[in-house]
Amino acid sequence: MSLLTDDQKMLQETAASFLREEGAISKQLRHWRDTGCTDGYGTALWKQFGDLGLTGICIPEDPGGLGLGALESALVLEEVGRNLTPSPFLASAVVGTRAIEGTAHADRWYPAILSGEAVLTLAVDENKRHAPLETALKAERRGNGFVLNGSKQFVVHGNSADMVVTAARTSGSPGQAEGLTLFAIPKGSAQVETASLVDSSKAARLVFEDVAVDSDAVIGEVDKGWSRLSRALDAGRAGAAAELVGVAAGATAMTLDYLRQRKQFGKTIGEFQALQHRAAHLYGEIEIARAAALKAAQLIDSGDEKAELHAAVAKAKAASVASLAVREGVQMHGGIGMTDEHDIGLFMKRSAVLGELFGDVYYHRNRVAELSGY
Repeated sequence: MSLLTDDQKMLQETAASFLREEGAISKQLRHWRDTGCTDGYGTALWKQFGDLGLTGICIPEDPGGLGLGALESALVLEEVGRNLTPSPFLASAVVGTRAIEGTAHADRWYPAILSGEAVLTLAVDENKRHAPLETALKAERRGNGFVLNGSKQFVVHGNSADMVVTAARTSGSPGQAEGLTLFAIPKGSAQVETASLVDSSKAARLVFEDVAVDSDAVIGEVDKGWSRLSRALDAGRAGAAAELVGVAAGATAMTLDYLRQRKQFGKTIGEFQALQHRAAHLYGEIEIARAAALKAAQLIDSGDEKAELHAAVAKAKAASVASLAVREGVQMHGGIGMTDEHDIGLFMKRSAVLGELFGDVYYHRNRVAELSGY
């Protein structure tokens, strides 16, 4: 891509080569799915992410990170999506590091994230739909700390994360931004109910029953956690959009290969004009989604006031395009596309999970309208 610097192109090529070889579907997703891995991903691969410096992509240089940002993360995440590589990169290296940046928790967790020895995740949703402002989990002051009561749903890697950045309400009522506080909750503090998602990744329902933490567990300021949470969520949305672009591109590349090989009536099916039109449409849609994802990442890195709007645009567009790409892929593969033996169906499953993460298409379309004054 001509808009990328030489260093960004090198990062993109490194990530593409690494994930094509080490993060391939047969080597990672199918392996951990079929062996019943409780984490849903390989810890050895996560340490390889660390060896390459990828876990520190959003960590400043002083603590040992690469000192890069959302744009570089997007380049890596597109390759993660293209290969359906199961890893905590988005949750930990992007969202987790963004949530704790500039606090004492960064000093505590950055070294372990850099080495690939620790995983962080974010717990925000409590109901069936993404609605961060509706946070109701209570954190009441008690002595020199707080006691948390409530629950969180759909916490990606919540069963294995070493620390969960948890949004709780220290004052106010659900629906209000004021009164939200972020807490660093160590592994084992909450009750965990693990769930296997449709793409074989793992999430959890966390139940907090009188979970006591001291005041040092607060990330940032008490009652002022909304802006920090919003920044972390926007980074996650832009990152998820980039990964969805990778899912769409990976599914489409697999489909185009099939169109070049499968023959009907003495010619490859890719020669049929109707399928050519559909493939061309997909190409255009993927390019638009990629542009939206990269634009959102650029605005996040520059601190632009429109970053939130563009993150919503990118997430909505990428989720829609990925859904189209995987459905077209399965249809063009015909009957074999419906079997587990073929990888094309795995792209559909990953698209479904990513599409819901940090808000689905409808949530973000509505968000775009609200932020545009409608």
